[in-house]
Amino acid sequence: MPQAIVEKLAQAHLAEGPNRPLRAGDFVSIRPTHVMTHDNTSAVMKKFQAIGAKRVRDPRQLVFALDHDIQNLSEDNQKKYRAIEAFAREQGVDFYPAGSGIGHQIMVERGYVLPGSFVVASDSHSNMYGALGAVGTPVVRTDAAAIWATGEFWWQIPRTVKVILEGRLPAGASGKDVIIALCGLYNQEEVLNAAVEFTGPGVASLSMEARLTIANMTTEWGTLVGWFPADAATFAWLHGQRRQLGVDGEKRLPESELARLEKAPPQPDPDAHYAARIVLDLSAVTPHISGPDTVQVMSSLAELENKQVKIDKAYLISCVNSRIEDLEAAATVLRGRKVASTVKFYLAPASRWVQEEAERRGVWQTILDSGAIPLPAGCGPCIGLGTGLLEPGEIGISATNRNFKGRMGSREAQCYLASPAVVAASAVAGYICGPEATQSRELKRQYTEFYGGRPSAETVKILPGFPARVRGRLVFIPKDNLNTDAIYPGAYTYREDMTPEMMGRVVMENYDPEFAAKTRAGDVLVGGFNFGTGSSREQAVTALKAKGIPLVIAGSFSQTYLRNAFNNGFLCIEVPELVKPLRERLAAKEKTIIPGDEIDIDFTASIVTWRGDVFHFPALGSVPQSLVIAGGVERLIARKLGM
Repeated sequence: MPQAIVEKLAQAHLAEGPNRPLRAGDFVSIRPTHVMTHDNTSAVMKKFQAIGAKRVRDPRQLVFALDHDIQNLSEDNQKKYRAIEAFAREQGVDFYPAGSGIGHQIMVERGYVLPGSFVVASDSHSNMYGALGAVGTPVVRTDAAAIWATGEFWWQIPRTVKVILEGRLPAGASGKDVIIALCGLYNQEEVLNAAVEFTGPGVASLSMEARLTIANMTTEWGTLVGWFPADAATFAWLHGQRRQLGVDGEKRLPESELARLEKAPPQPDPDAHYAARIVLDLSAVTPHISGPDTVQVMSSLAELENKQVKIDKAYLISCVNSRIEDLEAAATVLRGRKVASTVKFYLAPASRWVQEEAERRGVWQTILDSGAIPLPAGCGPCIGLGTGLLEPGEIGISATNRNFKGRMGSREAQCYLASPAVVAASAVAGYICGPEATQSRELKRQYTEFYGGRPSAETVKILPGFPARVRGRLVFIPKDNLNTDAIYPGAYTYREDMTPEMMGRVVMENYDPEFAAKTRAGDVLVGGFNFGTGSSREQAVTALKAKGIPLVIAGSFSQTYLRNAFNNGFLCIEVPELVKPLRERLAAKEKTIIPGDEIDIDFTASIVTWRGDVFHFPALGSVPQSLVIAGGVERLIARKLGM
């Protein structure tokens, strides 16, 4: 069976799963090459210890990099950092202290990512590793603890969308403009929770720094993986890193392994199935701006320049756009010029090694001479921590990857995203503009969706303790993008006195205050698309479980919600073909629709039956069954460890 790259690389790192070629929708257990944690290592340590584990299974898998709250010199934070360092020393884990750089940059720069590897991190921008031909994808903290203890974590293989890049970027356009354009053009969930394969003749024209930027911000586009093929540029970059690393380079990027990969780089099968195809003509990409306050809205720089949007702060920081190429682009704009007196311009390198190289080239000093305010190598303002946050009423332009309302400071501020060159030019001018006049070109949507077909029929072996069948009264919530605050109100999230019974009484309160009274234990809940979006609160899962709901069926789930569900032993299945007929036949004004009939789920045949119609869903094999039987991932790990 032909496979897309995410299916092939999952197969190569498979620890447990179906005894056949893997395909999208399969639940598997993966043994990743590496797992990176940052300041949240402290929280993962607590989960690891709660499981009862004493030693990490394979210290070589783990990397710790302190990068988020490094400006916080309080004793509480320093105590946390010391505990993380001590744990790393005790367990033999590679540790990068505060000031070393942002974890994702460390992973690619220090040789932890190779083409064909499978690298995860407990941070959403793990997609960045895909620039080097790897699968990079985020995990939650519980998953990280699972990897520490067992070397494995569970994963559902996403569908794949192919993105064909044609032509080459014109002068003045950058990798940041490519991903801003994609986020703005395809903002209707076309790639939500998908893997994206970048391909086409345009890839070869992109520098490695541009690919790292694009792969990094596929996170904001909504994908789980953003993958580039490993080509001559990739291997030239890796050989360069190997030389810089010296002994560590030979250990992590051995010449023999690079030579092997160069001869046969990982690639998808020619006749692999894709969920959709996007075509982007790079020659039509000009400088663009995201925002304000969302990456789903973009404007051409030419259009926004005319409005002369005044700015108060500018930022050249973060894991997406603070590497050498980015700093050089900004320095070219800033050389011999000064930042406007009305603007504060903040500068931080992606790593201390980036800063050292920038200093060697004279780039760092050029930016400082313009009036930039230096910050240590870390996340800082990008995550809303430390010096330089946006104050109420202020407007900022940033080379970071996110401009969500309130992320970089006050919710009463506004933030735009742009390339390093545009950020630098805007800092000098005092309003949003580019280093030179630009003309906008029409960007065309070229999107083709392919019929996925129904999952291949197979008989699933049911493990002892897992239900072969569930039948219950249908409860339909037709809303798409139902968020976790609607499922479990924030007012209860941090209350420690909430018993399961109390949680069951308030579930869905923000969506439908009558939900708890209308429903009963044993009801089967069916939702719309992107069920459980929003915050990562686990109570949005456990409250439904407390209510006695045996499972949720939806057109699709937020990936975080899905992970929280199975990590808590709660069943979720995606059946998109079911949602349309429910909407057609159960039109009603109520927010919660209970028609009175039953719905039947057969896990042996992987089918849902309602009113005589049959709908298929991906098979739930031994991996998800084991999670449900154990009551969640922590209990499953404890069993595996004999606790």
